[in-house]
Amino acid sequence: MQPWWQGAVIYQIYPRSFLDTDGDGVGDLEGIRRRLPYLADLGVDGIWLSPFFRSPMADFGYDVSDHCDVDPLFGDLDDARRLVSEAHALGIRVLVDYVPCHTSDQHAWFVDARSSPTAEHRGWYVWVDGDPETPPNRWMSAFTGGPAWTWDTANAKWYLHLFLPEQPDLDWRNPAVVAAMLDVLRFWLDLGVDGFRIDVAHLMGKDIVLGPDVPDPAPTPLTHTLMRQIRALVDSYPGDRTTVGEVYIMSTRAVASFYGDDDELHMSFNFPPLYAPFTAGAWRKRIDRVVEELDPIGAWPTWVLSNHDNARHRTRYGSEDKARAAALVLLGLRGTPFLYAGEELGLSNAEIPPHRVVDPGGRDGCRAPIPWEPGPSHGWPTADAWLPWPPEADGGGDAATQAGDSRSFLSLYRRALAARRASAALHHGTFRWLDAPPDVLAWERSAPDPPERVVVVANMTDSKIAFPGSFRLIVSSAAGDTGWSGTLGPWSAVWLSPAAL
Repeated sequence: MQPWWQGAVIYQIYPRSFLDTDGDGVGDLEGIRRRLPYLADLGVDGIWLSPFFRSPMADFGYDVSDHCDVDPLFGDLDDARRLVSEAHALGIRVLVDYVPCHTSDQHAWFVDARSSPTAEHRGWYVWVDGDPETPPNRWMSAFTGGPAWTWDTANAKWYLHLFLPEQPDLDWRNPAVVAAMLDVLRFWLDLGVDGFRIDVAHLMGKDIVLGPDVPDPAPTPLTHTLMRQIRALVDSYPGDRTTVGEVYIMSTRAVASFYGDDDELHMSFNFPPLYAPFTAGAWRKRIDRVVEELDPIGAWPTWVLSNHDNARHRTRYGSEDKARAAALVLLGLRGTPFLYAGEELGLSNAEIPPHRVVDPGGRDGCRAPIPWEPGPSHGWPTADAWLPWPPEADGGGDAATQAGDSRSFLSLYRRALAARRASAALHHGTFRWLDAPPDVLAWERSAPDPPERVVVVANMTDSKIAFPGSFRLIVSSAAGDTGWSGTLGPWSAVWLSPAAL
C-alpha cells in the first residue's frame, strides 16, 4: 500500500506570517489552528510548520534554545497538541522542523558547555585551540560572510558555527549528542506529529579538518549513518511517519545518495527548480535529472516552486500567467509537491524598505504576512504586522476576495488539487514524455486499475500553440477556460483527459 506522503500535497507554513491572533503582529499556532478549515477546503494532505520552538530569534527560530517547547511568541505546548489533534480530525498530517546541526548560543547545553572545561556538555560542540587572530580553517559562515568560527575569550578557544555566531554547531561525533537529539524526535513523535523536515540534513556529520587549505564542509559517512538512525526511529512509530531532508546540494545525483537503500531519508527536497527559468529547456532538464537519478533506485521525488528561503515563484517569473501555469506543472509531476503558504494566492515578494529589514539572510520579501481579508489589517488583529504586506494584498489578492472569484489563483489551486486528489494517474501514476512543439512540455501520467491517463501540457512561449488530439479539459491555468479548443494560449498549461483509453 502506498504511504500517505507519496503523492500527497504538503503545504509549508511559516508561522510568523500565517495569522496573528493575539495582536502582537506575529503569527502564532492558534492562527494556524483557526485556518485549518481553509487548508482542508484548499485540498492539501499535510502541513509542514517552520520552527516555532523556544528561540532568541537571531535566525527567526532556527536558533533553537529548547527543542521540546514552544516559544511564547507562538503559544505553548497545549496549542501545539490542539493543532495536531484538530489537523488530524480534518485529515491533515503535520510535519515539524527538526534543526539538528546547531543550537542557539542560549541553549542550556551551550551555556553549560562554555562554563567550564569539565562541563557536562563541553564535548557537545566543536571547540578548537589556536591563535585568536587566525581561524582554524577557511570555512565561512553562511550569513555573516566571515569565518565560521568565533573566538570565545573566556575559554580561549574557537567554536564552530556554519551559520550565525549565535548558532554554535553540535558535534554529532559525540554519542551523547546523538542520544539527546534522537530524544527530541521521540518527544514530537509522541506528541503526535507525522514527521519532520530536517534542516541542513547533509551537514549533520562533519569532518573537522584544520588548516588554511581544507575543502568546504561536505557530507561524510557519519551523516549517512545518522540518517539511518533517524529513519529507523521514525519508522518504528506507526502511521507512516516520514522525513524530508533539506539537502542543499544542486547535484541531483548527490542528493539521491541521501535516500540510501530505502533506509535514510524518505524524501529529499529537489532545489534546482527553484533556480530554473520558466522555459521548456530548463524544466525538461530538471525533470529528466530526477527521472534518471531517482527512478532507478526507487526514490520518491519532491517538487517545489517557492519556500521561506527563496523568492516567490511569481516574483522570479515576473508574470501572473507564468505563475498560474507553473502551478499545473508542479502539481502534474510524479512526486510530492510542496506548496508555500500564499503560493495559492499568487503572492509576490513584498517590498521591504531598509528600515524594516530584519532577516540576516535577506529573505524578508518571501516571508511577508498572508492577507486573509480586504482592509488595512487583512484579517489580522493589527495592520502593523512584523513585515510589510505583499503587493497583492490591497488589490483583491486576499484569500476572502479570491474565494469568491472563479478566475482567481485560489480557485485555480482548489480546482487543481481536487482534480489531483480524484485522479489515480496524477496521484501516483507513471510518467512518460510526449512529443510536443518546441518550447512546449507534454507528458502523460497513467494508472492501470482502473485505467486512467492524464496529459499535462505547458506552453512556455508568448504565442498560441496547437496541441492536436481528442481530449477533454480537466483544468486550465487560463482564467475562464471551460473547454478544450485544441490550442493553448501564451504561458499557459492544461491537464487533459484523452477521449479514449
